[in-house]
Amino acid sequence: MAVTDPIADMLTRIRNANLARHEHVAIPASKLKLEIAKVLKVQGYIQKYDLVDDKRQGQIRIHLRYGQGGDPIIAGIRRVSRPGLRVYVDMERIPRVLGGLGVAVLSTSRGVLTDREARRRGVGGEVLCYVW
Repeated sequence: MAVTDPIADMLTRIRNANLARHEHVAIPASKLKLEIAKVLKVQGYIQKYDLVDDKRQGQIRIHLRYGQGGDPIIAGIRRVSRPGLRVYVDMERIPRVLGGLGVAVLSTSRGVLTDREARRRGVGGEVLCYVW
């Protein structure tokens, strides 16, 4: 089945695996998805991610994190920019997620960055998703 929005598919797989309390989730690999996984790892939302070679496209295996009592670390994850409505922001309009408690993931000319890092570097870009 063809997926029209691979990033939304990735976020939905993470959300569903999180709600079902899975240890890890497998996602078809791409460079952009790998960069998003890297940002989630650095921000502490996931334990780790591995690139698994399956002789085709490859898969990213994301190992999810849970807190005390088995509560998911990712409380919410939402796609912002989508194929039918791209959302671009300049440096002054980069959104803050939950007043700074969450993170916005942006695709910029300097790579995939968090909202804080994009503000620090003085670049804007496409808002891919919010994670809190």
